[in-house]
Amino acid sequence: MKFTRKASASWQGTGKDGKGTINTQSTVLDQTPYSYKTRFEDGIGTNPEELIGAAHAGCFTMQLSFLLSEKGYEPTSLDTEAKVTFEDGSITSVHLDLKGEVAGISESEFREIAQKAKEICPISKLLNTTIELSTALA
Repeated sequence: MKFTRKASASWQGTGKDGKGTINTQSTVLDQTPYSYKTRFEDGIGTNPEELIGAAHAGCFTMQLSFLLSEKGYEPTSLDTEAKVTFEDGSITSVHLDLKGEVAGISESEFREIAQKAKEICPISKLLNTTIELSTALA
């Protein structure tokens, strides 16, 4: 399977005082604001690290659901929070915090399948940083 997705960004002004918008092909993000303030301080809008976290959490969680299904498990719920750390001009790590509810699976098998999902998730493979994983099975 091969496909292409598009997103775009537009920026006006300087890095610190300027502002921009981000758009996605699906229009889920449509003229979504971002700026120095939304990235490095606190403001209304998004930022690249938050978007990477959302993409990583979504990709990993979907990959995990496929792997669990292959093993005969049907997850009741899988919730992943991705914490993206930006330090000295680089993304230095992503921590995936997974909480799952899957009937009939042991904690160790859940952890093993989640680890595999982390390794083969396309976004994990894209990122050149440390990716940590913690799991909790309800």
